Amino acid sequence: MPGKNRNLFRITRFLILKLPGLLKLLAKFRGNRPRLLIIKTDAIGDYILFRNFIGIIAASEKFKGYQIDLLGNTLWQDIAQEHDGEFVGEFIFVAAPDDLYYTPFHIFKLSVKLFRKNYHTVLQPTFSRTFINDGFAGFTAAKNIIGFQGDTERMNAVHKSTTDSFYTQRFTLPENITFEFDRTRFFVEQLLKQPVDIDRPFINIETGNRKGIIIFPGAGVLKRRWEAEKFLSLIKLIIGRSEVQISIAGGAAEVEIAGYLMERLPAGAVSNLTGKTPLKQLIELIGNSALIISNETSAVHIAAAVKTPAICILGGGHHERFAPYPLSFKYSPVCLFEQMDCYHCNWNCIYNTPENGTFPCVAGVSIEKVWNAVQLYL
Repeated sequence: MPGKNRNLFRITRFLILKLPGLLKLLAKFRGNRPRLLIIKTDAIGDYILFRNFIGIIAASEKFKGYQIDLLGNTLWQDIAQEHDGEFVGEFIFVAAPDDLYYTPFHIFKLSVKLFRKNYHTVLQPTFSRTFINDGFAGFTAAKNIIGFQGDTERMNAVHKSTTDSFYTQRFTLPENITFEFDRTRFFVEQLLKQPVDIDRPFINIETGNRKGIIIFPGAGVLKRRWEAEKFLSLIKLIIGRSEVQISIAGGAAEVEIAGYLMERLPAGAVSNLTGKTPLKQLIELIGNSALIISNETSAVHIAAAVKTPAICILGGGHHERFAPYPLSFKYSPVCLFEQMDCYHCNWNCIYNTPENGTFPCVAGVSIEKVWNAVQLYL
C-alpha cells in the first residue's frame, strides 16, 4: 500500500509466519474447551451472504454445547449484534483489516487474546483467504483449524504456502460452485457432513408499505462506480416521468458524489440521506422501499435479503461470484451488464483508465438500459 511503512509490515509478517508455530507448542500444555471461533472480516456484502449460516452451525449436533465467537469487521458490527447476537457468545471486531498489516503491536496483543481463548475449533470460511486472516487462525493454535484450500487472489503465493500449514483441514471447492453464498453452503455442508437447507440470504425485519426509490451511487472502489453523470441523467428521467419519492444514500465516502448530484437536481426533488443513516436503520430503510438502484455494493445484497426489488449496475471483475445471483434464488437483484471478453479478471483491469475514471465494463452499461429496467417498477 502506497505511503505505508514497510518496516512495520515486515514485523507483522514475521509475527504471522513465526508466532503460530510457537503458540502451537505452548498449546500442547492446555486442555480443550468447547469453544468455536468464526473468522469473517470481509465487507458488509460478504457478511450478508454469510451470516445465515451461523445459526445453522450453532444448531448442529456437531457443535452442540459450544460457545461460538465471531471475529468480524466493525463495518457490519451493528448488523451482527442486532441480528446474530443470539448465536454468538462473544464478538471480536477489527477495523480496516488491511491496515492491521502496519500495526504489529496491535497484532501481537490480538494474538495473545486469541490464544488465551483456548478455542477447540476455528473456521475460516472465506474462499479467497488473506494473509491477515490466516494469521488470526494460526494465533489461536486451536486443535482444529478449518478453511478452504482457496486461491491467491488476495494473498502472495509464497505466504500462502506457509499459512496452509496453519490449517488442520482445507476443503477443495468444486469448480462449478462460483457464487459466494453457494461456496459458504458447500463449506458448511463439508464441515457438518450433512445437507444444509437454506436457499438464499435473508434478514428478518418488519416491513410496511414499500414506497420510494433509493439510489446508491457509490462503490467501495471508485473505478467500479457507474459515472456520476449517468446517475444524474437517470434521476432526471425518473423525476420527469413519475412522482415517486427518490432518496440518495450511502456512507461517508459517498458524500462527494451525493453532493454533485444534489447540486444539479431541482430543489426538493430528491432527499439526501448520504452519511446520515447508520447501517441498522439503512436495512430498515431498504426493507421499506419499493426499489433500490445501485452499483455492486452491499445495498444490493441487503435488498435481496429483505425482499426489496433491486437493480444492480454490474461490472465484470467478479462476475457470477457476488452477482448476478443464480436463477434459482428468490428475490434476486436485476443485474445490468455488458459482457466483455476480459470478464472474471478479479478487477485486474487490462485497460488504462484515469485515476478517477470508471472501469470500461461498468461504463459500458448505458443509461437507456438502466432506464428501461427502472420503468418496469414505476
